[in-house]
Amino acid sequence: MAATAELFEEPFVADEYIERLAWRTPGGGSRGAVEAFDPKRLLEQFVNHIEELKLMDERIQRKVEKLENQCQKEAKEFAKKVQELQKSNQVAFQHFQELDEHISYVATKVCHLGDQLEGVNTPRQRAVEAQKLMTYFNEFLDGELRSDVFNNPEKIKEAADIIQKLHLIAQELPFDRFAEVKSKIASKYHDLEHQLIQEFTSAQRKGEISRMREVAAVLLHFKGYSHCVDVYINQCQEGAYLKYEIFENSAVLCQRVNKEVGDIFSNPEIVLAKLIQNIFEVKIQTYVKDQLDECRKSDAEQYLKSLYELYTRTTNLSSKLMEFNLGTDKQTFLSKLIKSIFISYLENYIDVETAYLRSRSSVILQRYYESKNHQKRPIGGGGIQDLKERIRQRTNLPLGPSIDTHGETFLAQEVVVNLLQETKHAFERCHKLSDPSDLPKNAFKIFSILVDYLCIEHIDYALEIGLAAIPSPDAKNANLYFFDVVHQANTIFHLFDKQFNDHLMPLISSSPKLTECLQKKKEIIEQMEVKLDNGIDRTLNCMVGQMKQILTAEQKKTDFKPEDENNVLIQYTTACVKVCLYVRKQVEKIRNSMDGKNVDTVLMELGVRFHRLIYEHLQQFSYSSMGGMLAICDVAEYRKCAKDFKIPIVLQLFDTLHSLCNLLVVAPDNLKQMCSGEQLANLDKNILHSFVQLRADYRPARLARHFS
Repeated sequence: MAATAELFEEPFVADEYIERLAWRTPGGGSRGAVEAFDPKRLLEQFVNHIEELKLMDERIQRKVEKLENQCQKEAKEFAKKVQELQKSNQVAFQHFQELDEHISYVATKVCHLGDQLEGVNTPRQRAVEAQKLMTYFNEFLDGELRSDVFNNPEKIKEAADIIQKLHLIAQELPFDRFAEVKSKIASKYHDLEHQLIQEFTSAQRKGEISRMREVAAVLLHFKGYSHCVDVYINQCQEGAYLKYEIFENSAVLCQRVNKEVGDIFSNPEIVLAKLIQNIFEVKIQTYVKDQLDECRKSDAEQYLKSLYELYTRTTNLSSKLMEFNLGTDKQTFLSKLIKSIFISYLENYIDVETAYLRSRSSVILQRYYESKNHQKRPIGGGGIQDLKERIRQRTNLPLGPSIDTHGETFLAQEVVVNLLQETKHAFERCHKLSDPSDLPKNAFKIFSILVDYLCIEHIDYALEIGLAAIPSPDAKNANLYFFDVVHQANTIFHLFDKQFNDHLMPLISSSPKLTECLQKKKEIIEQMEVKLDNGIDRTLNCMVGQMKQILTAEQKKTDFKPEDENNVLIQYTTACVKVCLYVRKQVEKIRNSMDGKNVDTVLMELGVRFHRLIYEHLQQFSYSSMGGMLAICDVAEYRKCAKDFKIPIVLQLFDTLHSLCNLLVVAPDNLKQMCSGEQLANLDKNILHSFVQLRADYRPARLARHFS
């Protein structure tokens, strides 16, 4: 059985159990040459082992039954014990309820007895107190204060309590019979009140908080209690403003008082509120008046800066004071204090702001034009000027002689930054100093001034000067600066738009003024875009005019029909070189002056006009075989130049033109095949025929057969 128990290992696996049993049996497994396999012996061992297992099972089963019986017996005993405990607990709970009822009964009796005692004692105490008051009243009536309480300075608290009660009683007495005694009581009342205030003052100077609390509690029932609070407030401020940082000092003072006022007065929130009111109405108001009245009429810039700074610092101080207990509606209380200080300055704030902003903007522009030695030209206004503008917009014709600006755009980023900076400060002040109901209206006024001086007086004026400076297309050696104007105007537009979104939008986003501002911005931008488009179109015309002049001056008829066909170098002509050089410079200028889709739009327009010019130019000549090759070389160079545009349609136009030029050199027999090629198949036959006519060997009758 011991051997059998050894075979049971955890975790139990039947297959492994059989293997271990066979391995332990002699002849039961393969052990090499030591012992041969003996199935009978193994079977005998298995049968014996099965019997052992049966015996073991019976033994374990008896043990399990014994344990189950024992468990059932103990469970019954435990259940019986629990029932006994529940009965005991129920008895104890009944005893507890009886005890609780008895205690409640005794407590009721005690309370009733206490009420009876109090009912007897209270009238007795009142009678005793009334008797004492009558005794003290008789002393005032006799005119001699004999009681120690009135003559001993250490009993001033008891004396104050007595005199306060006598003072109330005296007020109810008829004046004609008790005038003298009422006067004596009142005199003593005021004397004690004065002594208590002096006592409070002395204790405050010594820092005796407990004594201050005692005196303040006594004075609470006196008329002079408010004077006690005033004394406390005044003494708190002594030495608190040695440094001239009134706002920081005020915050520190209130923080210190807030910590101790609750230990002194029974109504600390009222005392602290009165201190804050005193600080605002006396200290801060005086400081603000001194700072602003000095520069109100003489220096508008300093006045606005000081007003904004003082108002900001005052509201920041108010925010710090919000953490204190000042009563029910401290927000309204502090707002009224701030309003009382600044009301006279805020009523006409926007008038001062707009007047200063106009003046400052005008000075910035005037100084700039003076630095350029430029006398500003009158622009716009009048029927004739409006008529000229309409004609110029519709025809792109330069009306009047062009002016020479010597490359000056009359747009300065420094001027723009200064104007935007001034306007930014104005928006910030407007946000802080305007009443919420007036904020959108005031912000719109500031925005209108920005539009007047930045957009109209500076940008629009520069555009007008730039338009007037654009030469006519037939001008010789024309200098083109309008794209510099476009570049700077574009940069300024971005800055203008950024300020609109960052500083104006938050002020008007939830008001009807938003629509008005957006409309005004849209109108001014559209107005300038019309002038920019007009100027760009005229500049492109001038560029084409300059190219035309180069071609006219440099291109000779003999270039494409040389006298000696055998002595010609196949390369592009001088006119082509100069035109391509000019075009590349203009393309680079356009890329540097514009951004986004505008670059592609302008380059496409220039490319189309460039192609039209070359197309018309080529049709002015007659081409020999070698001249046609030279024309193809020129067009190939023009096409290479067109690649710099990076505009597919422009490159396609020059590819087609290059294919058309092949008609100048191809053998007559191949003309029909050439015309049906991929590049030329979709072209009008008149265009193809016009190029074929440029051949020096063109004979209508001879080439018609090959071309048709």
